[in-house]
Amino acid sequence: MKLAYSTPVLVLIGVLLSGCTVIPGAHFSDSYGTVVGKHPDRNLDLSKLINIYPISAASLLSQSAPAPVKASTDQALREQIANYDYLVGPGDILSVTVWDHPELTMPAGQYRSSQEVGNWVHTDGTMFYPYIGNLHVAGLKISEIRDLISHRLARYVESPQVDVTIAAFRSKWIYVTGEVKNPGTLSITNIPLTLVDAVSQVGGLTEFADWQAVILNRGEQSLRFSLRDLYKEGDVSQNILLQPNDVININRNDDSKVFVLGEVGKQQTLSMGRNGKTLAEALADAEGMSQITSDATGVFVFRRAPQESGRIADVYQLNAKNAAALVLADSFKLQERDIVFVTAAPVSRWNRVIDQLLPTLGGVYTSASLVE
Repeated sequence: MKLAYSTPVLVLIGVLLSGCTVIPGAHFSDSYGTVVGKHPDRNLDLSKLINIYPISAASLLSQSAPAPVKASTDQALREQIANYDYLVGPGDILSVTVWDHPELTMPAGQYRSSQEVGNWVHTDGTMFYPYIGNLHVAGLKISEIRDLISHRLARYVESPQVDVTIAAFRSKWIYVTGEVKNPGTLSITNIPLTLVDAVSQVGGLTEFADWQAVILNRGEQSLRFSLRDLYKEGDVSQNILLQPNDVININRNDDSKVFVLGEVGKQQTLSMGRNGKTLAEALADAEGMSQITSDATGVFVFRRAPQESGRIADVYQLNAKNAAALVLADSFKLQERDIVFVTAAPVSRWNRVIDQLLPTLGGVYTSASLVE
């Protein structure tokens, strides 16, 4: 009879004593380095696949931060804009004026616009003009077309004074797609069009836009720009002069997220937003660390390691036992797809084991009483 009572109790006591190995709940040790799996040829040592970095004042100061960007005009862009000149193409409509010769100038009239009476550039790149016939104007600047018409007209008009303007720009376009308020096409005109100008002309970005993922497709090239760096940091290198047939796509912010898990008020996925997010902001958005169950010494940030490194992840640990360390958290900038993980305190994990075993203990003691 005594054996029937003692055996289950002893088994449960053994389970309790070994509880640390089966305790459920959020936990991560910075001393990982055990073999986690076997391969036919080798063992995988976690200590070689994960690097752990403490988040401290010294580590933050030692990080190679980029030099602050000066919010000044980019010289290269300024030169491109200064040297910019529109080249006429098929579909454009030109308006030609010859002073003191109204018969060579088509007046718009009260009900006719200059686009309706202008000189159309045909698909073969030519346009017709009285007396001088067809002129090949595609690929020429307005000043070159003016000189060409003046030279041809000089055979019929003495010292012609010619002025040429573009009545309608219809030959060159750029395309804006994705998370903008009014996606569509924008015409290239005689006014230089930059990336910022294009985004502004389509109404700006939507609330779902990823400010760091502006993709410009130009021929076989695919360039990535960050409006966050441009607007927040003043990085003018993120602006560029657009060219005909450029395609601008603003990605959604689906991938621009971080995950907050473990012993926090509310586990959730957080958007990085247009200004990014720090570790302190992520913890605050998740309603902070649990004052009852969390282990303040174990606040971890898991980040996928660079592919060429051969590691699984880089892990950054913040010891927030002293609340002043949260100042460091506000200086630690998160990256897309980071996982913030707050571990459970040892006593919390132990209490969870007890909570799970209490019903079993109650049943054992009841059975033992019946046996006696």
